[in-house]
Amino acid sequence: TTSLHADSTLLVYLISITMAKKQPEAAAAVDPTGWMVDNDVANFLLLHQKEVLYMCMLGYTFLHGSKVFKAVPKTASVSYKLISMILACTGGGILVPIFLNKVPVPLANDAYPIAILTSFCCHYYFPVVGEVMNLSPVVKSLVVVFYELVRAKVVLTFTLAASAAIAPTTFSFPLFGPIMCGTVAGCGGAFLPMNKGLDPITNGLQPPMSSAFAGSALVHLFLNTSLSDGVINAKEKAHLHLALLFITVGLVSAFNMKAAKVKKE
Repeated sequence: TTSLHADSTLLVYLISITMAKKQPEAAAAVDPTGWMVDNDVANFLLLHQKEVLYMCMLGYTFLHGSKVFKAVPKTASVSYKLISMILACTGGGILVPIFLNKVPVPLANDAYPIAILTSFCCHYYFPVVGEVMNLSPVVKSLVVVFYELVRAKVVLTFTLAASAAIAPTTFSFPLFGPIMCGTVAGCGGAFLPMNKGLDPITNGLQPPMSSAFAGSALVHLFLNTSLSDGVINAKEKAHLHLALLFITVGLVSAFNMKAAKVKKE
């Protein structure tokens, strides 16, 4: 009887172990909005691949070059045009790192000078390329998308960097500092060289300025308040929405898609 009882106890023990092994592991947390970032389009917009990032950097510097070559005098020297283009492309990446005691972007990332020099050569030696961009809505739209994707990445990067570098004072997180750094990161090139002063905003904020301010403010407040509580991959989702905002504003501005003014009778 004792032997039978021991065998039955051992059998129950073995069955319990077997059933325990068959129990599924605790289900991972379900992300109801995971579809936003788990697709190829999001991977492109978030610039996850280096190849895509470099391609968009060329578009970013090319569009800046188009603006610079239109603005500078035709009789200006090559060095003047090149330096003007460097400042236009990396103005925010120069000013914000100085604010945060970091290395400016054109010195820290060799990819930017390469992209700037490539775009400069295209505009200087093959000006017809810039004319094609302005004549073709498809090409212009692609370049604007590339431009805004890089700008969104820059604004997000420096907003987060400023948030980590600036100590909180009045609130539980630094409020205005990161927003201002993100804003300057997205439009700082418009104010360089410094002899321009406030001339770029004489007639009001330009679209890149207003979008940089709104984008950095929304991202910063979302990531540092209860709005992002429980949100999985909150940073990537904020980045995605920021990129879509910039693309929308950029296309509306590039094609002058503004509401017609109503004439008063």
